[in-house]
Amino acid sequence: MATESELIIETRDLSKEYQDGTNVIRALQNASVKVYRGEMVAIMGPSGSGKSTLLYVLGLLHPPTSGVYLFKGKNILEYTREEQANFRNRELGFVFQTCDLLPNSTVFENLELPLIYAESDRQSRRKKILDALELVGLTHRVDHWANRLSGGERQRAAIARALVNNPSLILGDEPTGQLDQMNTEIVVDQLRSLSRQGFTVVLVTHEDDIGHACDRIIRIRDGCVVSDGTEGVTENMVLPVPEPDPALDN
Repeated sequence: MATESELIIETRDLSKEYQDGTNVIRALQNASVKVYRGEMVAIMGPSGSGKSTLLYVLGLLHPPTSGVYLFKGKNILEYTREEQANFRNRELGFVFQTCDLLPNSTVFENLELPLIYAESDRQSRRKKILDALELVGLTHRVDHWANRLSGGERQRAAIARALVNNPSLILGDEPTGQLDQMNTEIVVDQLRSLSRQGFTVVLVTHEDDIGHACDRIIRIRDGCVVSDGTEGVTENMVLPVPEPDPALDN
């Protein structure tokens, strides 16, 4: 059972409003949630319910209209824009539905970019990149072109890219949305493995199987959190990572 000392995220009455002409769209209304270290949490709800808005607010990609957002006990909404940018680079890793790897760059070069932005020294970069790729079973692809990876491998490389700065929190927006069933299971298994190693994972999904593979589901409807509870982790999502395809090594 998680304790308050392991609390990573706490939001209190977070709201997000948009102006659409004369209309006010309330995308998020008084959302109060908690996430603890090492949890894998799904945010679920109908299309347009506000689940992605909540994720983007947690990632400091969209500022909330009102409310409190504590990260490890600190109100990061009080940070300056520069401080928030540094916070994102240091504490957060992002995995999106489209992995957004640079296709004409190698896996190494793709993973090196966030390290360059974080001003990591060149000597330590390769070790950090290899360590991140080892976590997702892709060290054998380190020097491959991104456009020669399979869909599942590209998304695992995107997860590795999110890990290179050793973040406290990994945020995923439909990270398996463009994958087939087998690769979806592999990616979910990788994320669950990371949470067991102490990474905290919060992801948006519309797929019930993925939600039930998480430790907890936060359900949102019409911008409001309507339930937040443990619904059980199913083991049927776990598949072994396939052996490398020799044909891709040519």
